[in-house]
Amino acid sequence: MTVNLLLIFAWLGVAAWLVFSVVVLRRSALQKKLAPLPGESEVVAGDTPLVSILVPARNEEHRALKACLRSLLAQDYKHIEVIAVDDCSTDATGAILHDAAKTNERLRVIDGIEPPPPWLGKPHALQQAFEASGGEWILAIDADMIFAKEAVRTSLTHSLAHNYDALTLIPHVECLSFWERVFMPTCWGVMMTATMPLHRVNDPRRKNALGIGGFFLMKREWLERIGGFHSVRVEVLEDVRLAELLKASGARLRIERAPQLARTRMLTNFGEMWHGFTKNMFAAMNFSLPLAILGAFSIFAFAVLPFIVALVCLVMIAAGGPEKWMSLFVPAFIVWLIQVVAVARVNREWGVPIIYALTVPLNYALFAAILLNSARRIVTGKGVAWKGRTLYERTGGHSAQQRQPDITKSRGQ
Repeated sequence: MTVNLLLIFAWLGVAAWLVFSVVVLRRSALQKKLAPLPGESEVVAGDTPLVSILVPARNEEHRALKACLRSLLAQDYKHIEVIAVDDCSTDATGAILHDAAKTNERLRVIDGIEPPPPWLGKPHALQQAFEASGGEWILAIDADMIFAKEAVRTSLTHSLAHNYDALTLIPHVECLSFWERVFMPTCWGVMMTATMPLHRVNDPRRKNALGIGGFFLMKREWLERIGGFHSVRVEVLEDVRLAELLKASGARLRIERAPQLARTRMLTNFGEMWHGFTKNMFAAMNFSLPLAILGAFSIFAFAVLPFIVALVCLVMIAAGGPEKWMSLFVPAFIVWLIQVVAVARVNREWGVPIIYALTVPLNYALFAAILLNSARRIVTGKGVAWKGRTLYERTGGHSAQQRQPDITKSRGQ
């Protein structure tokens, strides 16, 4: 009886993975890419509003800051101002910014101040830049992004032509190290496509909203209407929450894939990946401990366990075990094979060698482990270290859970 139940669950798992993979691959295929506009064509009807580009930068000395600034200052759309904030960096970030400003008058540098409670660092840096800006359009970016020279002109033209109030772009994410290639395509390419389909974000009738902090173009009037970055002052996922607030307020939000317009290398090694996603994952679960535990358990049970079962079955078959081990091995192996085929397709899109698709159970196991670690550190008040600051740390008798009413309140402002 036990074996029969296991077989039923195993084949149900095969069916579920087939449906999941078909949905993910179909959604991925339907996602058109926003391509650079040719030449130096005028923006719609000759309209050339000023675009203020906000660059929050903290401890970016050894990342892509110089290349980011070069790409911004090389934009073929000339009506821009670039306002960079050195967010109290402890490395040479400030010096890099000031040196670049000496050679280009379109770049202004603000020496930022430490964020007052309850502000987090990035929203506070963005707010400082926003208050110093004068553009009709605001483009918030990350300091590790590198842009094609047509990026601003193309995105602005696209927004004006279709009457969008906010446009956010999904960049090409470079994956060069082993752990990047194992983790990033599945985490971003598969999980994001499954949980937040772009066609729902782009449907004004739906509440679904998603913002990408690396490129988020907004009309100033709409950003002011929701209270600027003050409205997301306590949000680790400030880009997602900003998108939610804009769409809820009536703004026309659009998200596009734009690998030819923007690229980034988000995280470069295992340590950065572990800490970076630990910072974000529990927030993505709306700080719900039951949801985080259920999510981690589900990922392990349905994405990792089949591979473990297949390996155990192989060992037992090799040891001369009964035929039941083969009957269980077949569906478990098929689940792994479906995962590999789906991720191989995503890897090809991302420019990652297809062979890394074979490591997909390792990816899901790491995802579940980071999710549990994120929940543990935030709920217990141990905090999460990131760029020299500690977020959610219990101080003065206040825990991350006690801060939760403030977080909830901020989303409604």
